[in-house]
Amino acid sequence: MVEHQLVILASIGVISLICQWIAWRLRLPAILFLLVAGVLMGPYFGVLKPDALFDDLLFPIVSLAVAVILFEGSLTLKFSEMREHGKMVRNLLFTGSAVTLIVAAIASYFFVGLSWGVAALFGAIVVVTGPTVIMPLLRAVRPNGRIGNILKWEGIVIDPIGALLAVLIFEFVISSAARGHALENTLFTFGATLVLSTALGLGSGYLLGRALRSHWLPRFLENAGSLTFMLGIFAFSNFLVHESGLLTVTIMGILLANMKGVPVDDILEFKESLSVLLISALFIILAARIDPNSLLNLGWGAVWVLLSLIFIARPLAVWLAAIGTDLSWQEKSFLSWIAPRGIVAAAVSALFAYKLQEAGFEDAAALVPLVFLVIIVTVVVQSLTASPLASLLGVKEQASNGFLFIGANAVARQLAKTLSAKGIQVVLSDTSWENVRAARMENLRVYYGNPVSEHAENNLDLTGIGNMLAISPYRQLNTLATYHYLDLLSPDHVFGLPEGDQEARASHQSAEKYVRTRSQFDENATFAKLASLVAQGASVKATQLSHEFGYLDYLAQHGTRVTVLFGISPEREIYPLGAKDSVVPAEGWDIIALIRPAPAEEPKDK
Repeated sequence: MVEHQLVILASIGVISLICQWIAWRLRLPAILFLLVAGVLMGPYFGVLKPDALFDDLLFPIVSLAVAVILFEGSLTLKFSEMREHGKMVRNLLFTGSAVTLIVAAIASYFFVGLSWGVAALFGAIVVVTGPTVIMPLLRAVRPNGRIGNILKWEGIVIDPIGALLAVLIFEFVISSAARGHALENTLFTFGATLVLSTALGLGSGYLLGRALRSHWLPRFLENAGSLTFMLGIFAFSNFLVHESGLLTVTIMGILLANMKGVPVDDILEFKESLSVLLISALFIILAARIDPNSLLNLGWGAVWVLLSLIFIARPLAVWLAAIGTDLSWQEKSFLSWIAPRGIVAAAVSALFAYKLQEAGFEDAAALVPLVFLVIIVTVVVQSLTASPLASLLGVKEQASNGFLFIGANAVARQLAKTLSAKGIQVVLSDTSWENVRAARMENLRVYYGNPVSEHAENNLDLTGIGNMLAISPYRQLNTLATYHYLDLLSPDHVFGLPEGDQEARASHQSAEKYVRTRSQFDENATFAKLASLVAQGASVKATQLSHEFGYLDYLAQHGTRVTVLFGISPEREIYPLGAKDSVVPAEGWDIIALIRPAPAEEPKDK
């Protein structure tokens, strides 16, 4: 028996990892494959039976997992970012959320027969889209920069806002059941919950923020300590007032996100591992509990709810939010179609449905299948149709020839300035503040941080960027960045400088694509060599070839003083130069090269 349970638990972890890998390879939301895996393991094959496997511990585990999801999500709700990302994003967060909640609540009340309390809770839950489903879709579709930024920041910031709305409505509904349906009793219970959650959330958030800011914990304990402290506060809040813990940890996370000097980004990076291990497994477990008959029992009313969400709520929210903006009708039409729901909606609905059924709300049993149906339809339909629709409306990003540089050192800055002068967009990324500051002083776009982190995925603006060059002195970072961007960009657009003698070692030839990115330049054009030449006075220059002055003339003129790097064709396509099989630039091409100054002429009398 124990061995059987152990195998099932291990299988959940292995299958969730496989689902994440397949989603990564196909550039589709992982929630699709997790859902299929859960349904196959649960109702189809009957291998996974969560209620029998976990027994009474199932929903305490789900409660803790939802607490983690809401806490980590609320850490992204920075008020400064809500002001920074434009009027359209702010309007979608507030006007759009209100419209979606109202339309969804009315539709579920009339078409499915939910009570007003459960219907309002359903409306709050389906407000949330979330980055876990939006980001893979954007990477696959690549809409223009304005649309991409709107959808990205809406997904990131609406996560905690929608969760907060859902928690508040849930608390109100539970309060109405706790002391009868008298309005004054309901308001008193809800007010007590709100006061306690706010006080405890703000107090515990401030205490944790001070601890992190003052380094009371050693660095290796910061992530684990923050998570453990949050779970303790969640349990303590529930002990004081029934079901108040979720609101407490949400408020706690929002305070931490807006405290100055608190290293929230480090905690958020920990979220990536939690997403793979905890949230993925949680989704399989929740999907395994779905009864296919419960979806059928919803009847045609569920179809009308879906149609209301897709064709009334979202378009109305977008077009109202776009009042006063300069978005074209094509852009507004594309935004009106994209609103897939994700893991937060699934997890929150499963927990709240269980709690409401315990409190005597029988219609809450329809909440989970209805939310899962919304997730399935929106993710599948919008993932399959987003790219054709973007092409039809003409809102896809044009072929991008811009560059992301991994490194903002002196060599990278010189190369970036030369490419920028040729009208090519360049973004430099570095973890050195000195290099970042120098790049900003030279009016170059720059990202300060790790370019392969989850923070970079959410904050590094790659609009117009279609190429990457690893040009930092840190070989490990270059390697990680190369593998990371081989997935986002095609191998023909990921470049890296040779690493000299290191490449001859077998340990540096484990991946053919990686070695290929290092063999596109002259074998002597290592970072150490280029940095040394720049320190000696060499500079990056651009020279245009003509009919009278061809590539061979260019090489003959500069001799051993030149290290060619890139060629830019008249069609603005960029090619690496210097390798034996490099393209041969022709008339009209621009040559980007590092050139050492010519030696001073010797005195005539000597």
